Amino acid sequence: MLLEPSADQEFFRETTARFLAEFAPVDELRRRRDDPAGFDHDYWKRGAELGWTSLLVSKDNGGGSISGQGVVDLTLIAHEFGHAAAPGPLVTTNVVAAALNSAGGHDEVLAGLISGTSVASWCVTEPPPNDGLGAFTSKVRVDDDEVLLDGVKQPVESGGEADHFLVTGCTEDGVTQVLVPVSAPGVSVEAMHSVDLTRRFSTVQFDGVRVPRSAIVGEVGRSAASVERQLQLALVMLNAEMVGAMQHAFDMTVEWAFDRYTFGRPLASYQALKHRFADMKMWLEASHAISDSAAFAVQASAPDAPELVSVAKAYIGHYGGELLQDCVQIHGGIGLTFEHDLHLFLRRVTVDRALFGTPAEHRQRITAIAEEGQHA
Repeated sequence: MLLEPSADQEFFRETTARFLAEFAPVDELRRRRDDPAGFDHDYWKRGAELGWTSLLVSKDNGGGSISGQGVVDLTLIAHEFGHAAAPGPLVTTNVVAAALNSAGGHDEVLAGLISGTSVASWCVTEPPPNDGLGAFTSKVRVDDDEVLLDGVKQPVESGGEADHFLVTGCTEDGVTQVLVPVSAPGVSVEAMHSVDLTRRFSTVQFDGVRVPRSAIVGEVGRSAASVERQLQLALVMLNAEMVGAMQHAFDMTVEWAFDRYTFGRPLASYQALKHRFADMKMWLEASHAISDSAAFAVQASAPDAPELVSVAKAYIGHYGGELLQDCVQIHGGIGLTFEHDLHLFLRRVTVDRALFGTPAEHRQRITAIAEEGQHA
């Protein structure tokens, strides 16, 4: 999270934190464990009224940011989502809103996303063997005034609650994106299992789906740059969310270590645990720093933004898991129980580290970017 947010940014963050504390407490998260949606639509609409869905949208299209840097402002919300393990399709809705805002058109759908009255999900990743970072094989064919789609996307966040899917596929000319209503014939949605208590994912199949040519987002065969931008935005939000979850888990564990006594001494007084806390604190502060650096780079569309977001995802995805596992171990047996809150944040980090590329895949991407720079 930002080291020195402006007064407006801090007020924006605090407003979201108070809202989540009231409407998404841990009891509510547990209650929604078996809820098919994972979140309440009125809750999401009220969050949209706070500005959760409009930060990446221009003022002309009904959006606007707090500081003039919408990507950076959005990390404040994502951080609080991680800090509370909050429900709601924050990442996927904002990615689609940003894509529609950039491409133009589809004003009615965009207005619904901003207001929170509808949900849209980005369909880009695919099941094995096409599940690698940046790999997709779904076919898009333009036939006169219609567009035909075939393929399978997985995992798709909030696929069961989405009204529209932004589908990334391939034409003969290159990468193309299409906005598909969930009600279109040939679209089928199957729920997946998730370790997160409130995040829901689906497998979405497109079998001979036909939509009007007007459903194309951007230009046919020329969406590779847009898809890269969307990936960067998704990673910025996921990184900030993981850092928020790490911060909460670390704070809980430090408090526990000072409150828990053994042999007349608090756990925090033992040198072995002091060393572990020092490592965890280093990972946490470094995660804050690289997450913020990547967000500013993406905001500015800096040349090194693709590399920085992957560096952040690789580092935070790796050390976030290490930090949460240490927190569980330091808590002892109680840290393994469902009744304790710690697992909520472990679940959130576990899911986030796997979405849009694992740490290993992002290390490979960093290598590819570095090699490409050497040959430029």
